[in-house]
Amino acid sequence: MSQSHALSDDQVGQELKKMTAFIKQEAMEKGREIEIKADEEFAIEKSKLVRQETAAIDTTYEKKFKAAQMSQQITRSTVANKTRLKVLSARQELLDAIFEAAQKKLGDQTKDKAKYQTVLKGLLLEGFYALSEDKLVVRVRKADKDVVGKAIKDAEKEYKEKTKKEISATIDESSPLPDGCTGGVSIVGGNGKIEITNTFDERLKLLEDIALPSIRTKLFGPNENRKFYE
Repeated sequence: MSQSHALSDDQVGQELKKMTAFIKQEAMEKGREIEIKADEEFAIEKSKLVRQETAAIDTTYEKKFKAAQMSQQITRSTVANKTRLKVLSARQELLDAIFEAAQKKLGDQTKDKAKYQTVLKGLLLEGFYALSEDKLVVRVRKADKDVVGKAIKDAEKEYKEKTKKEISATIDESSPLPDGCTGGVSIVGGNGKIEITNTFDERLKLLEDIALPSIRTKLFGPNENRKFYE
């Protein structure tokens, strides 16, 4: 038979101390593991929060930056448009002044009667050739009645020589050109239904339409936005 031995109080105390030390050691190691894991999880969560906040800040900054860029572009466009309109307005004022000055000088062309008669002859012939009728009516300024009468005779003579056709033009005293007209004539044919206005004022308007692009180029240079020219 085996014989059992009871532990003494000292032995029991020692065993309890060993067990307590073991349990304490296990608890400390477990505590360290928990602490390390908690630190790791905290670091991960912290990094995640930092990334999220950084991304949020970047997104906010990008939105504000784009908004600022858009605002700047709008401001620049507005300023550019206003500047362009001012330039165009100044250019138009200059062109208007040029043609206004030309308008004022048109009246000077009637002072030299000999030259004016030659000009009137050319204006009359244009109407004669265009209408190609044997009887025409000419509207003139009251002040130009005599000089136009002489120009009509010169024009009739040249027309007959070049076309071998008869023509007779008479001044319409009942319907003169308006007082504001600077000179020239208006030739009426087709039984009063066709009128060729060859006044200085009308010719200047025609010149404005035809010569304006060329004048613009001379004054302001070629238009960079224009790709095609006649």
